[in-house]
Amino acid sequence: MTELVYVGNADVDAAADRGWLLGHFKPTGDPRHSTDVEIKWGLHPPGDERRQWVRGEGRTALLVLISGRFRVELPGRSVLLAKPGDYVVWGKGVDHSWRAEEESVVMAVRWPSVPGYKVPEEGG
Repeated sequence: MTELVYVGNADVDAAADRGWLLGHFKPTGDPRHSTDVEIKWGLHPPGDERRQWVRGEGRTALLVLISGRFRVELPGRSVLLAKPGDYVVWGKGVDHSWRAEEESVVMAVRWPSVPGYKVPEEGG
């Protein structure tokens, strides 16, 4: 049964896939492969931001602040996560962007895990 178990460290493993620890993008057979949900451990330096808004989102998302100060921009609303445990949830079709106001660690959960939603990195 050990092939159904994965033990890791979020700080270390996050570097391999832009922070994403679990989702459709992990190899089939890896316990971290899922088409149901995606989980991200986001390490963000101060001023790190998503300049290009994510538009036409087809998933529901939950973002939980672990440490730092993190702002999520939603249509007509700016949400500040300032205390560990603060979180925001947005549904399908809600556009969003974000900015780390301080060095921040956040955990994001999105469902379902659907290929094709990767926002291109700037310059590439």
